[in-house]
Amino acid sequence: MPIALAQIPGGSLDPDEIAKFQTPLLIPPVMPRAAKINKVAGKQVDYYEISVKQFAQQILPDGLPATIVWGYGALSAKGNRGVLLHNAPALTIEAKWNTPVQVKWINELTDDVGNYLPHLLPVDPTLHWANPPGGIAGRDMRPDFNSTPPPYTGPVPMVTHVHGAVGVGDESDGYAEAWYLPAASNIPQDFAHEGTWYGFFASKAEASFGETWGPGFATFQYPNLNRASTLWYHDHTLGMTRLNVYAGPAGFYLVRGGPDGDTAVSDTRSGMPAQLPSPAPRENDKFPPNKTYYEIPIAIQDRSFNVDGSLFYPDSRDFFDDITGPFIPDTDIAPAWNPEFFGNTLMVNGKTWPFQTVEQVRYRLRLLNGCQSRFLILDFGNIPGVEVWQIGNEGGFLAAPVNLSADHGNRLLMGLAERADLIVDFSNVPVGNYVLGNVGPDEPFGGGEPGLDFEIADPATTGQVLEFRVVPAVAVDPSTPPQFLQLPAITPLPAASVTRRLVLIEEVSDFFADAPAEALLGTLAGDPAEEPAQWSKRLWVEPVTENPAVGATEVWELYNATADAHPVHIHEVVFEVIDRQDIFVNEDERQVQLVPASAPIPAEPWESGFKDTVIAYPGQVTRLRAQFNSPGQFVWHCHILEHEDNEMMRPVRIGPLQPGQPD
Repeated sequence: MPIALAQIPGGSLDPDEIAKFQTPLLIPPVMPRAAKINKVAGKQVDYYEISVKQFAQQILPDGLPATIVWGYGALSAKGNRGVLLHNAPALTIEAKWNTPVQVKWINELTDDVGNYLPHLLPVDPTLHWANPPGGIAGRDMRPDFNSTPPPYTGPVPMVTHVHGAVGVGDESDGYAEAWYLPAASNIPQDFAHEGTWYGFFASKAEASFGETWGPGFATFQYPNLNRASTLWYHDHTLGMTRLNVYAGPAGFYLVRGGPDGDTAVSDTRSGMPAQLPSPAPRENDKFPPNKTYYEIPIAIQDRSFNVDGSLFYPDSRDFFDDITGPFIPDTDIAPAWNPEFFGNTLMVNGKTWPFQTVEQVRYRLRLLNGCQSRFLILDFGNIPGVEVWQIGNEGGFLAAPVNLSADHGNRLLMGLAERADLIVDFSNVPVGNYVLGNVGPDEPFGGGEPGLDFEIADPATTGQVLEFRVVPAVAVDPSTPPQFLQLPAITPLPAASVTRRLVLIEEVSDFFADAPAEALLGTLAGDPAEEPAQWSKRLWVEPVTENPAVGATEVWELYNATADAHPVHIHEVVFEVIDRQDIFVNEDERQVQLVPASAPIPAEPWESGFKDTVIAYPGQVTRLRAQFNSPGQFVWHCHILEHEDNEMMRPVRIGPLQPGQPD
């Protein structure tokens, strides 16, 4: 199958001109709570007031211009020591297992006099998107145009999703059609101020936990029923997620405690509780900190910049594959949407190519791939004597620690939105400076081995992530060596009662050879184990086809009929990865079939336990098992943000239709 390659060039700032390893890594402080309130069946609720604002941030090294970005930040703090800082990425929300968190999410994308701020990036209004200028009747639609329109420059819709949260009511999940505009004074009268589902969910929120929504904000509640794990939060607006997240709004959300938390990890030598590297940042710590952190969250993102420091994101399809038109109404190619985007600069915790000083001891690194389309293959191989163990993924601790150094070449593959909880042991690393590498591609990823099946990232730029500056330990390391960690036992999900066969599709343009027009999800008719099975593509606007019963356990089979790997995320649940198996793809007939006599390939060791995002490889079916316990309207989608924004997302309804829900 043809593969359209994205270009690595970006804005007018040459990444070779950006000095590397000049800026210390920013370790995100903890988001301060606004209050602690008694509300839910006698339970205390941690309450936050968090807004999204526009501001200047020094992302590039000193001496280069600051960058205008958007970011989350607290508007108030319970005490006088809370860090009231808007940043990109944002401060970390620290949640306790089974203790609800309530957040008033406020869209403050307005200027000093209350007028709305336009988007920092080019918004393609020809997609199926939020479409505020369409008014009540035309919102959340793909508009009709007689000619190619300019980018949208009106007020920006937003809605926040806590990625990986389990047991959340659908009103608090950040549904793509529950967006809202800022409470600006100059929004045109004919604009829709909220998405199609906002009003329905507002009523549910008031009935469920007594909160009233209003202009420019919504209050969501999270029960924190996850196993202790690394979540993150980001915007999820229909047709605009790629742009809103690229502009900055994202942050870590850590669930701690409970029966599967840190205190449930034991030391096999003694049977006593193990000691994981700590401390991590805590609420009310001084900022900048006056202590050393040995547990560090690390968000890796790719960006491109202009010489004035501004973010670069393409405003034309010409950037991707030299298509300059015609567009509407003559062809099926969107004028500004790009099928993938690869920034030519790597940014870690909001700084380009930073450094982190580490002692010759063990550290716990919580990693997130927050890129747009880029799969990462992090390479610790240039750090002599390092030992890297993975102990967790999106759903918490693994079944057992995985030695990446001994068994996986000191490398870690991370799809978009995947997280990895690592113990990195610098005890035997000589004092000196060492670079964490990236040998993933600067183009769409289809699996395989770096340097053999694909060209690795540019060694001078995107092949470098951050620098570790190793210094002598200041004290004896009290943490337990990872080979002696006994992780909490995994309770498997019940047997499945339903198997759903789903398909990942790429639609090629009818007018331009080999040019992707959109990426989609679909359903499969028939059993590919017996005969070729026919797929049907499904658009976002079509009726729900994935409708598990409340409490049902299902197996989802994801047949990837495209040439690329896709990270698939299902909201509201965590799932078990069962296996993968090779398939034949007949694109002309829109059919897939299992390769006869092929054997299922077990899940990777780092996919044990539970996940919320999984890599579905081309030419394979990926099988998952999930239990659907919370009724309501949710979504599943590819987490390549450019794909998600152009039809590679579908609604999931758990249980029956809700009285009064939107059509």
